[in-house]
Amino acid sequence: MSLSRLTLAVLLLLAGFNLQAEGRNAALLASSCAACHGTQGHSVGGTPSLAGLDRLYFIEQMQQFQRGERPATVMMQHARGYTEEEIRLLADYFAAQK
Repeated sequence: MSLSRLTLAVLLLLAGFNLQAEGRNAALLASSCAACHGTQGHSVGGTPSLAGLDRLYFIEQMQQFQRGERPATVMMQHARGYTEEEIRLLADYFAAQK
């Protein structure tokens, strides 16, 4: 195997590990949402379900909570604790839940 093919193979392998790690990180982040929004974003109470939400809508709502533009008793504090990357991971995770 030539060096360039070996390099490509290693890069593809590392990319796969990165995707798996992102999936685990997203599930871990989402577990903190479960207390109010239900397992995998399926709410059983009066709290909105997050499962299946459009990712861009989710991101915009979280940014509004962070900026204090969308008033809420708890979510303003929670949203301020997340980085942009974590919000993106959560948006992807909840958008994929059906």
